[in-house]
Amino acid sequence: MGVKHGRDYGDILQDLTKAVSLIPDSYLFFEMDSEDWERMGTEDRLEVQEALAEDLFYGLGTQPSIGVGSAVVIHDADLHRINVLIGDKQMTFVPLI
Repeated sequence: MGVKHGRDYGDILQDLTKAVSLIPDSYLFFEMDSEDWERMGTEDRLEVQEALAEDLFYGLGTQPSIGVGSAVVIHDADLHRINVLIGDKQMTFVPLI
């Protein structure tokens, strides 16, 4: 089902894909190693990041936070957004409305 949202899903997915691309080791979510990630071309990396964004959108509908490499992605239902954090620093967020 995914998280509740008022924005167009395509726009959210595009923004969330950009957000997860900021996570330097996001490939760990798919149990890839850095060598495999480095061998991938730009288009293939984008496909993996889009798949990750979709998985996160739907996964956050059932659990409030998901670890992605060195980051954590959190659904903030009160502020209607998805936060991307590394450590205690917010990297970015994606508005849902």
